[in-house]
Amino acid sequence: EGKLCAEVKDILMGETWLCSGQSNMEYCFKWRVDDITDRSTLFDNKKIRFFKVAKSSSAYPVERIQGKWEICSPETAEDFSVVAFCFGKRLNEELGNLPIGLIGSYWGGTAIEPWMDEFTLRHEKLEEKTKALTAGWAPTANSSLYNAMIHPIKNYTIAGVIWYQGEANNERAADYGPLFDGMIRGWRNEFHRFLPFYFVQIAPWNGYADRNAAYLREQQADVAATLHNTGMVVVSDLVNDISDIHPSLKKQVGVRLANMALKKTYHREEVEPYSPMLKSIRIEGRKVMVTTTAIKLTCNDKTIQNFEIVDQAGNVYPADAKLMKNGEISVSSVKVKTPVAVRYCFTNDAVPNLFDSNGLPLAPFRTDRKK
Repeated sequence: EGKLCAEVKDILMGETWLCSGQSNMEYCFKWRVDDITDRSTLFDNKKIRFFKVAKSSSAYPVERIQGKWEICSPETAEDFSVVAFCFGKRLNEELGNLPIGLIGSYWGGTAIEPWMDEFTLRHEKLEEKTKALTAGWAPTANSSLYNAMIHPIKNYTIAGVIWYQGEANNERAADYGPLFDGMIRGWRNEFHRFLPFYFVQIAPWNGYADRNAAYLREQQADVAATLHNTGMVVVSDLVNDISDIHPSLKKQVGVRLANMALKKTYHREEVEPYSPMLKSIRIEGRKVMVTTTAIKLTCNDKTIQNFEIVDQAGNVYPADAKLMKNGEISVSSVKVKTPVAVRYCFTNDAVPNLFDSNGLPLAPFRTDRKK
């Protein structure tokens, strides 16, 4: 009677973001991070807090998760997502030292299907699209990670979601858009909130087959273009080794996600988070003239790389590209007399070298997509 049962200290009120996906989101500070050289004061701000959800899968929704809130320090950050931390750090700095909570719920190697809630999969007939999912080393059963690692958080008030996943779905790229769209809407239904959802377009890697990664990036861009309150960051320039599926440049990925949140969620008008994109093309004889959403593009090499031209038979040829004074890009190939389409960075491992005045890379595209 009248006894103090528990005393809770050090409570902060701020913004909490859910950070989820596969290994590029899981990528933590104990691994190699090439774009953060000095860590001496990196973790000094105690207003950044982490909650790392223990890996778990379940056939049914569960109510509890393993994990605890930790205060930012070199020790606690060692095992936490670099992308999520850099996202939270930038938000904290730009929002006047506002406390930021980061819930890390991620698992390397996982496809999107286990992260989708069962109701959405079943009622939208998306289960048909998951039949090709083969069992691997990561949990693969539909909804198994949603049930164990997302469902228990759904009554917690979060500001939004950041997501970095897609690599494990590359072999089934054609279905990724509908599944990803369904997953986002499913989470919003479950959380009873129109959650902001900002995600990373997968990075270049030369280990994918065919042009699978290019097709998957296209699906990701579709979701950003059609589903409200989402945003996609392009990170194809943030790669220093295309033979590594885990780029060791991670700080800027988090910063770009934070810039998206600053603009769209926190209404910071001066922030420019959008990569330039294709606007239109017109064909003039042998040339394809490309207009982008950027006022001015610059190339950081002597020659512009990764343009291709498609001929009437559907053959794809490497192309030369020049920046024109009016901001257009003139693209042509000596092998193609009558071009019908143009592609840019539309391969698995193309690293762009065209940038806008904000230092953001021109997003990949193709104009020969069959609707």
